[in-house]
Amino acid sequence: MEARERIIVALDVPSREEALGLVERLSGQVGFFKIGLQLFTAHGPSIVREVIGRGGGVFLDLKLHDIPNTVAAAALEAARLGARMITLHTGGGRAMMAAAVEKVSRWSQETGSKMPLLLGVTVLTSMDKTALHSVGVTRPLREQVLKLAQEAEGQGLGGIVCSPKEIRLLRGAGIGLPLITPGIRPQGASHHDQARVMTPFKARQAGSDYLVIGRPITQAEDPVQAAAEIAASMEG
Repeated sequence: MEARERIIVALDVPSREEALGLVERLSGQVGFFKIGLQLFTAHGPSIVREVIGRGGGVFLDLKLHDIPNTVAAAALEAARLGARMITLHTGGGRAMMAAAVEKVSRWSQETGSKMPLLLGVTVLTSMDKTALHSVGVTRPLREQVLKLAQEAEGQGLGGIVCSPKEIRLLRGAGIGLPLITPGIRPQGASHHDQARVMTPFKARQAGSDYLVIGRPITQAEDPVQAAAEIAASMEG
């Protein structure tokens, strides 16, 4: 896989026009486009179809977290839309994750459709030890990430979303699933609201499979050039 195919551009923008403009410029230059809560809430399922229609692979980042039946049904609808990666919170528990895997797997087998990667979100990259403790999690952050990743792997999820700071921890513990890492910032770029960040080169060196990158590309004067420079930096 080429370095550029490992880049997931976060379309964290308010308008359909801005999002699709980025897709048209960057399609073929990066691997996927992340559609998150802001864009999906503003424009609904149609934005997923439009991005796919312009040649973009969709990483649908809604971080599903609800009772098992609800999450399984939502994951199925996301798969039917054509999303190739779909996130859900591992904190929803084993039954929730297993239900989503079972429902989407059965759909994939019955229809002959490609199984999307169901990705387990561990601990958000905006959170640190203090933030975890404030919501009642007393386990050290790194232990919490590992525990949730192991639960996700045990329930058959197809990948893990984690901070780049935990890549080596998970690989060292034997987690073999693809690792998708937000919190990626080129050397010298602002961290914005991310607490646990890493450069593209160091993330790849540590063992990340896909890098989620937003503002360093989408707010660049030339997004195509910015993406190309990040891809080059991933290879050192």
